[in-house]
Amino acid sequence: MVGPSRIDMLHGPLLRPLFNFAIPVAMIGILQQLFNTTDIFILGRFVGTAALSAVSNDIPIIGILVTLFIGVSLGSNVVIARYMGGRKYRAASVAIHTTLVLAALIGIGFTVLGEMLVTPVIHYMDVPPEVIDDAELYLRVFLLGMPGMVMYDFVSAIYRSYGNVRTPLLALLLAGICNAVADIIVVSLGWGLLGVVGTTVAANYVGPVLLLRLLRYGHGVLHIYPGAFHLNKADVKEILRIGIPAGLQGMVFNVANMIIQAAINNQGAEAMAASGVSLVMELNTYPFIIAFGQAITTFTGQNNGAGNEKRSHEVAYYGTLLSFGFTAVMTVVALLLSRLFLQFFGLDEEAVELGVTRLYLIVGFYFLCTIYESLSASMRGFGHSLAPAIAMTIGICMTRVVWIYTICEMYPSFTMIMYCYPVSWLAADILIGAMYWRMRMRLKRRMAIA
Repeated sequence: MVGPSRIDMLHGPLLRPLFNFAIPVAMIGILQQLFNTTDIFILGRFVGTAALSAVSNDIPIIGILVTLFIGVSLGSNVVIARYMGGRKYRAASVAIHTTLVLAALIGIGFTVLGEMLVTPVIHYMDVPPEVIDDAELYLRVFLLGMPGMVMYDFVSAIYRSYGNVRTPLLALLLAGICNAVADIIVVSLGWGLLGVVGTTVAANYVGPVLLLRLLRYGHGVLHIYPGAFHLNKADVKEILRIGIPAGLQGMVFNVANMIIQAAINNQGAEAMAASGVSLVMELNTYPFIIAFGQAITTFTGQNNGAGNEKRSHEVAYYGTLLSFGFTAVMTVVALLLSRLFLQFFGLDEEAVELGVTRLYLIVGFYFLCTIYESLSASMRGFGHSLAPAIAMTIGICMTRVVWIYTICEMYPSFTMIMYCYPVSWLAADILIGAMYWRMRMRLKRRMAIA
């Protein structure tokens, strides 16, 4: 039975359910980015350029961890969605409890590991001496909120696999409001960078605490029992088999971006500030592309679990169309507002011009991202996570690294650095497209034999 907050993925037309699923998921992504956006805005306006530059250098590092956890949580999403689609509700409940234990272990483990690696990573990125202390302070404190971030991602995956995307959105909305209000309070008290990042850490725990409480007092499959928490080996193996390649894909993706950030740092303070603010817009528009991908993964997982392979492929087709069309409209709006957006953050004219260049070469080519995100999402929904991860690593990460160390060495400029983004996305489209087609042919042959 489908409740008022649950989307039916197994029956009826696909366009509207996919859209209704993707938009709240995108808003979740945007609200997650709002934590950093709020910090950047408050620091830029009321603390100083040094603090703003420090946080801008930390964003790629934070991105590595966030994408890793979101990727691994996709494994839980697919596993639970399969059980839901196949009406294996007892198995789904076991997978839910396993997911929560796994999330707690991952969150705590990576917080400890992250604190050990902060100093060498900060130095590797060639952060300028004048902001290195603030960059290290922000990152060390930010990592204390990592268990809350991880738990939120995994609990949200549980809700998504059931078809409920509204509840995680509302929980995160409340957390975002708390973060924004607290930021204003601590700045007015003169607590500066430490106060701003401290409120962000506290806000990271608001969403997961609310969602876990709802699960504790919920009914049916989405109900947790204190005595049922354990790691089911079969579920852990499948979650990690699907999730780790997706997580590592995002992690390597951001490692390449760290190399790009180092190249940008060599262009001077104006380029650093322009990139930091431009990245805010990028990180608040790209979640829509990711959201349609997550919709495709979840719908495919449920329909694959129900044995409806034809509908699973239709999900990829309609999901890609929706993502492409929505992204095209969003891109036009974003580019029209780009200059006003950059000026709003208090950048001088030189930095604004650099920021506009970046946005036109990145957001302007986001339509390329809809193809590889949608097709790789479909493959993950079928349980094939390693192939798209390899394709993304080669197509995007290696292309960017090669571009930075060859083309940009010959023609060193901010604009030339930015060209690595659309070039790498085109390479990823070609590789992912070939792999998706190969998967389709294999499935067709398997069906013909059966």
